[in-house]
Amino acid sequence: MSKEFEKTVVYSALEVANICGVANQTAINWIRNGYLKAYSTPGGQYRVYADDLVGFMTERNMRVPENLASMCSQNNDKGLLIVEDDLGLNTVLYQYLTKEFPECQLYQAFDGFEAGSVMTGKKPSVVVLDLNLPGVDGFELCKKINSSDAFGNPAIIVITALQDCGIEDKISEMNAVAFFRKPVVLEELSQAIRTAFSKVAK
Repeated sequence: MSKEFEKTVVYSALEVANICGVANQTAINWIRNGYLKAYSTPGGQYRVYADDLVGFMTERNMRVPENLASMCSQNNDKGLLIVEDDLGLNTVLYQYLTKEFPECQLYQAFDGFEAGSVMTGKKPSVVVLDLNLPGVDGFELCKKINSSDAFGNPAIIVITALQDCGIEDKISEMNAVAFFRKPVVLEELSQAIRTAFSKVAK
């Protein structure tokens, strides 16, 4: 099976229902309510991309079948995801790291839900993660990353403005490979990312 074909694997609402173990109407309601991304065929039938289905299931802690996860389009060549809800900081990090890692595919997410979808679909090797996020916060997201192979087991680099007592102990329990307090020194973050890439490549 070619990679181009894999990227276009789609499922009908009935197939989605069977995979998720729900009634066909439930899957249709997910789509109609905007919970599950889909498109309509000329005949009015819903179709769902594998990437979108995996992201939907992962965000809701549903078990993702291995054959479904394997069909997702992946970019394992030094993918880097920035998860930061501050638009300005996210943009600064993106622009700086794009110059530092021209060979790397960069992705951006502005909340935990979006980050989960990007990770399941793109499988970045390294994630720069802010802890204080709307929706699913960084702590919860780390728990999901550490408990499921659906995210691709990326190396996690934490950045935070939190000053809570014991925050470093909590972060160490999250299996993060590096930790930075805001304001972040970009050169130090860049070096930590290089180190993380070298480790995940082995």
